[in-house]
Amino acid sequence: MKSGINLHLDEVEALSSDSLKKSYKPDDVRRIEEFKENADMHERFMKEALKQAKKAAKNGDVPIGCVIVMDGEIIARSYNKRNKLRSSLEHAEIICIRKACKKLNDWRLDNAVMYVTLEPCQMCAGAIIQSRISEVYIGAMSGKAGCVGSVVDLLHVEKFNHAPFTIRGLLEDECSEVLSVFFDLLRLEKGTK
Repeated sequence: MKSGINLHLDEVEALSSDSLKKSYKPDDVRRIEEFKENADMHERFMKEALKQAKKAAKNGDVPIGCVIVMDGEIIARSYNKRNKLRSSLEHAEIICIRKACKKLNDWRLDNAVMYVTLEPCQMCAGAIIQSRISEVYIGAMSGKAGCVGSVVDLLHVEKFNHAPFTIRGLLEDECSEVLSVFFDLLRLEKGTK
C-alpha cells in the first residue's frame, strides 16, 4: 500500500480533525486517527524495540532495536549485531525482516508494522520497501545516515511502487538516550571525552 505520510510525532499531535481532512487522503486520515487513538499500544511496541537495543549495547554494538508486529502481536524482534557477527549487513531491521519472512513463510510483509529505535539507513530503507512493510514507527533520527528524512527519504520516493505510512519521533527521547549513553561510555573507554 502506498502512503505519502512521513510525519514527526509533533506534527501528528498538532493536527486537528479539520486540518487532517483538508490535507490528507481519506485512507491516510484514518491511519493518522488510528495512530492517535492507539498511542499507548505504539509506545508499548517501541519499548519492546528499546529492550532489543539494550541487548545490542551489551554486546558492544550500537544500540538499535527493532520489532515487527502483525495483528497486534510481535512476530519478530532483533537488535544490531554488526560487531557481534562481524558483518555490515547485520542491522536490526534486516535481521528482523528476515525473521518475520521466515515466520510467515513469505517475503511479503504487506500488513506488518515495524518499530525501530533509530532511523533506518539506506540499506534498511530499501529492505523495508522491498518487503512491503505497511507502517514504520521510528524513535530517534540519524542526522548522519538516516534515510527516512534526515539525509534523504527513501521510503517515500514518488516513483517507487511502495511507501509505508511513517511516523517519526515515537519515544524519541528514550531512544536518543540509549544511544547517547552508549557513545558516552565508548568515548570514556577510549579516553576521548
